[in-house]
Amino acid sequence: MDDRPSPAIEYGVTPTHVMAAMPGLDFVRAIFDGKLPAPPIMQTVEPFDTSAEPGVVVMHSVPGFRHYNPIGSVHGGYAATLLDSAMGLAVHSMLPPGQGYTTLEFKISFIKGMTQDSGAVRTEGRTLNVGRRTATAEARITDAKGRLLAHATTTCLVFEIPGTTQAVR
Repeated sequence: MDDRPSPAIEYGVTPTHVMAAMPGLDFVRAIFDGKLPAPPIMQTVEPFDTSAEPGVVVMHSVPGFRHYNPIGSVHGGYAATLLDSAMGLAVHSMLPPGQGYTTLEFKISFIKGMTQDSGAVRTEGRTLNVGRRTATAEARITDAKGRLLAHATTTCLVFEIPGTTQAVR
């Protein structure tokens, strides 16, 4: 077992020109590998054991007491953050240099509640279609026993990153 402390995660926003110069898959992997800063929103869900392949992103997270809502369970925003992030990064993993995306809409279905006793959850985002102007994706959150906790779908706008000369595919 490795007794070295894990490196501190750097949170920040990657400069647009750096992001625009990279294929989307390389960009997502660089964030997961700590070569680029993790988005500040990830401080709230602290993903670990992350992976990215073309069109597929997987991350694990542990819901905790800090995620609770007033009724004593994990707030739906925790699941929404995980699902939206996984779907968006899955879309980003399919984009060429010079292209970006933004979420146009997403729909979430909550199946089973989470608590601080739920343990690690797995979120998997997967693209359904990536076109010139729009992309669709889906994501699922499951518990350690593989039970479905929540799922979602999204539509994203695909666009040329301002300031780049990359042609839209």
